[in-house]
Parts: sequence; structure tokens; C-alpha cells
Amino acid sequence: MSRNMGNLMKQAQQMQEKLLKMQEELATRTIEASAGGGMVTVTVNGKSEVMSIKIEKEVVDPEDVEMLEDLVAAAVNEALRKAQEMMQEEMSKVTGGLNIPGLF
Repeated sequence: MSRNMGNLMKQAQQMQEKLLKMQEELATRTIEASAGGGMVTVTVNGKSEVMSIKIEKEVVDPEDVEMLEDLVAAAVNEALRKAQEMMQEEMSKVTGGLNIPGLF
């Protein structure tokens, strides 16, 4: 194995270690998003796992369940979008802006 190849392998291993550390750290962060003017609020972590959903009493209408379902879906989707954006931002710091397919 050439010296350059050895250095490249070492750099790849260091980047992988940094990415694993970043993923662990992101799992502890939370992102919040709401819909309906704050009537539904969703919190997700950096692993895109839903941690909590808060629903204000005023939005619970047995005659209009579809509206509540839409608000929950909108808040979840926005929170997941924010989590993905945060993950990509942090990943670009580690990879120096390299777009490496398959990492996330």
C-alpha cells in the first residue's frame, strides 16, 4: 500500500469517527415545530425521532378531526425537515462540504 493510500485511509477513518461522534451529539439535540399558530407543537431529536406532541385543547373538535390530523402532520413534517437541515449543516462541517452519498 502506498503512503498516499495509507494517509487517505487514515483520513477516511478519522472522518468516520467524527461523523459517529456528530450523530451521537445530534441525538441529544431537540428541534421544535408547530402548526396552526402553535395549536400543535412537535419536538423531534436529531435522529428524527418524535419526542413529544403537544395539542392545545381548543383545536380538539370531534366534528373536525381532519383538521387536527392535518395540523399534526404539518408540525411533524416541519420538525423532521428542520432536523434534516440541522443534520446536513453539521455533516458539512465534518466533511468540509463534501457530498458523500449514502451517509444519511
